[in-house]
Amino acid sequence: MKRILSISTLYPNAHSPRFGTFVARSLEALAKRGDWHVTLINPIGIPPIAFGKYKPLASAAVDGEEFGVEVHRPRFTLIPKVGVRSNPSVIARKVLPLAQRLHAENPFDLVDAQFFYPDGPAAAWIAESLGLPLSIKARGSDITFWGAKDFARDQMLDAAGRARGLLAVSQALADDMVNLGMPSGRISLHYTGLDRDRFRPLDHAGLRSMLSKSLGFELPVAAPVFSTVGALVPHKGQDLAIGALARFPDAHLMLVGKGDDEVHLRNLANDLRVGHRVHFLGSVDHDLLPLILSASDAMVLPSAREGLANAWVEAIACGTPVVTADVGGAREIITGPGAGILVERTVEDVAAGMEHMLAAKMKQQVVAAYADRFSWQQHAADLAAYYERLTGGA
Repeated sequence: MKRILSISTLYPNAHSPRFGTFVARSLEALAKRGDWHVTLINPIGIPPIAFGKYKPLASAAVDGEEFGVEVHRPRFTLIPKVGVRSNPSVIARKVLPLAQRLHAENPFDLVDAQFFYPDGPAAAWIAESLGLPLSIKARGSDITFWGAKDFARDQMLDAAGRARGLLAVSQALADDMVNLGMPSGRISLHYTGLDRDRFRPLDHAGLRSMLSKSLGFELPVAAPVFSTVGALVPHKGQDLAIGALARFPDAHLMLVGKGDDEVHLRNLANDLRVGHRVHFLGSVDHDLLPLILSASDAMVLPSAREGLANAWVEAIACGTPVVTADVGGAREIITGPGAGILVERTVEDVAAGMEHMLAAKMKQQVVAAYADRFSWQQHAADLAAYYERLTGGA
């Protein structure tokens, strides 16, 4: 069995169980195969004085084996906002002694970063110190957001130049990486996975009534119901979805996710007099999410930027078409009229897209067929084969 050391600031913990779940599912699926032992170092940034949200986060920095993955959570000193330039070096200095100890006890074959910034530059330093090949994965905002900042781009390009292989979650993101100056010959495409047992079409009969009881508010049985899944941050476009909802007199919108934009979004809903029809669900249990998606007529996520949103794939797998903007890998997911529609990022276009999907009345099984190519098993097999190539095994 080969051994991989993965570095990821994106990973679930006891305080934020929904944070970076896509990273966890990927590494868990790899570990489940049995040909790679997975050790994950999840650095958790805590300010010198742990206040507000950081206090419970500090108590979540515990180690353990989680679903087949050996997880270590060292704490590093985080200076909110102003520390972003130095975070890679701060993380590397904190993680390196732990990585050296683990490597001495049982040598690794590869170092892997699950996000390009700050993880990638930190992992590059650690891989070089251990004398191991390096892989870095790009997921979306690490390229489109951090890549637009000079201080981050310089560190990312240096790390990419030292990596043996790079991964992109969509072809569109791979193109962005090349445009940023990364070597195209080292980039491989690696789509997300999907739990096909969990994310599947569920019958609508009685589903909304059952959800109403579980969630504590009334969903209409006959009127349109929309959902949006993603962090409540400006670039996800929940404000456009709320604005579009005002064009549908009886429709409801369920917002799944947490974030700093929640107060603004609540105020917007109230200002548009749709507050009673916009439901903020926060983070929900992963077993509840397929019910929410299946009960929706469309999942509306008009993001300004994405790599390849897991929410797109999960919604389609539940038989729910997607209304989204033409960003990132959207065209690689919305490959036919049944999967959804691409719209401009205006309230008018988002509303028109929602109306289009309501009128289309696509059957759930037809929509779900567009997600047939996604599974965590295939995802893990592709990842294992890629890592084998980097370590000279294939």
